[in-house]
Amino acid sequence: MKHTIAVLVENHFGVLSRVSGLFSGRGFNIDSLAVGETEDPTVSRMTIVVKGDERVLEQVKKQLNKLIEVIKVIDLTEKPYVDRELLLIKVTVTPKMRSQIIEVAELLQAKTISVGPKSISFEIVGESTHIENSLNLLRPFGIREVVRTGRIAISKDDQSAQDEIENGER
Repeated sequence: MKHTIAVLVENHFGVLSRVSGLFSGRGFNIDSLAVGETEDPTVSRMTIVVKGDERVLEQVKKQLNKLIEVIKVIDLTEKPYVDRELLLIKVTVTPKMRSQIIEVAELLQAKTISVGPKSISFEIVGESTHIENSLNLLRPFGIREVVRTGRIAISKDDQSAQDEIENGER
């Protein structure tokens, strides 16, 4: 099973390296990793997707909590949440196929970001399944380049991660 974990960390040099080293040192593979500054510039939020059973998940959470820079570990898999990925994709285009590619892109709710004589680039945002489906539908046209973010996620409840920290929950 895939687990989505949000980790609030101190926004310092080397924290990402220590967190990723923790996973590799224990033989856990990271399926997806996205990091960005939060509403507080001293705190970064990592969204990590990892495969494994409950034992693996518990081990990951325990190891993360041992790191000094980790402020909070939140297993989003246990609560309702929304997740998204971003895909930038460059597709080969010929004059004959241009309208067909644009039609498929419109069905995917893709935003055209660049048009050239031999390629068109699109931006697609959605859940992981939408991103995978988009790739599969555009693949027959000839994909020239793909850039994909990791998954980012946020809980649907009214409480923020910062609220949990202030209430002393870790």
